[in-house]
Amino acid sequence: METTGGDAMTDKNSNDRSGLFGQVAGVTAGLSKSAVKSLGKRVGGLSLRIGKTIILTRDQLREFSPEQRSWMRRSGEAIRDARQVAGWTLDDLSDALDLEDKTLLKAIEQGTATVSFELILRLTSLLARHDPVPFLVSMIRGFNPQLWAVLEDWGLGHIPTMLERDRQWMNIYRRHEEARMLSENEFEKVLDFSRSAFEMALEFAKIEKDDWDED
Repeated sequence: METTGGDAMTDKNSNDRSGLFGQVAGVTAGLSKSAVKSLGKRVGGLSLRIGKTIILTRDQLREFSPEQRSWMRRSGEAIRDARQVAGWTLDDLSDALDLEDKTLLKAIEQGTATVSFELILRLTSLLARHDPVPFLVSMIRGFNPQLWAVLEDWGLGHIPTMLERDRQWMNIYRRHEEARMLSENEFEKVLDFSRSAFEMALEFAKIEKDDWDED
């Protein structure tokens, strides 16, 4: 059977992609172990292998507070957003994480699972390697309540909220496909207008806060 140039290129891209996922999957376990060891030393030998990765039933989910369930859902959405930005499918990420199937990852993205710290580290190393700390703390807030209680004692409670605000801003941009089609000049004009509108909104918020404080 004759192979066309297009078919050959498709096969090459597929093989390259598979090779990349194989390499990434091979290093994430090592990253997790070194990160756990390093963090353990920084907190006086505390073991950070806290929590288990479990797909929760409806009855088990009801045992969590509404606030915790909300954070689980937000954290799952953040993982899905980061995966899609990277151009990965559920199968791709499952393979990179060396998971047996994508059912667990799907539950994590839906906010219906608890996640071990080791798996959180591996997710972070894949999806947020350029800015890992906020993503890591947000994942712990959503998926590992035991470890979150420790971090909250350290005064890190505000970080997940900041990350969630950043994600909401990014989603405004992602929802408008036409924004990606703008020329550099057009985009700069939209950006300048958005910046001015945001600064004006901040001024209104400050005025409202001052009026409220006076009352």
